[in-house]
Amino acid sequence: MVLKIIHIVLLASVKYIVTLPYAMLIGLDYKYAVLAVLTGGIGGFLFFYYISKPLNRGLVILWSRFCGAIPYSLRGRYRNWCIRKSRTRKKRTFTRRNRFIARMKSDYGLWGIIITTPVILTIPLGAFLANKYYAHKRHIVLYMILSIIGWAGVLSGLVHLFPNLFF
Repeated sequence: MVLKIIHIVLLASVKYIVTLPYAMLIGLDYKYAVLAVLTGGIGGFLFFYYISKPLNRGLVILWSRFCGAIPYSLRGRYRNWCIRKSRTRKKRTFTRRNRFIARMKSDYGLWGIIITTPVILTIPLGAFLANKYYAHKRHIVLYMILSIIGWAGVLSGLVHLFPNLFF
């Protein structure tokens, strides 16, 4: 039973939406399944959210070192890729399409990530996106935890509505 709970916690920390039905299919008690799914989802989000900033900084440093350490025989193949990575970004010209995308990102971007992370996106991807684009927002962690809890409620409601599917 303990191995099943650990398995569910680890699965929920990566792919949240399939975990509660899977826990019910493998025969885990309902209260332990919900608790394991919540623990895995929240713990996985916190882990990936706080590890993403050092990983992003480390990747920026590694790109430059990687391009400098490429053997001479492979430099022709990866030369353009290294040039693109090392170039500084040009200032964007705002067209009608760019303004629309910027407005949509500012209006729905945060809430889109918060709502879709447990269901469509995975927990690690949602945590990386939230940290990369919205780390300056005050309550992003709280909102994401509330989203994870809310989707657990929706999933447990589905389990109660369709009990013959999972038992």
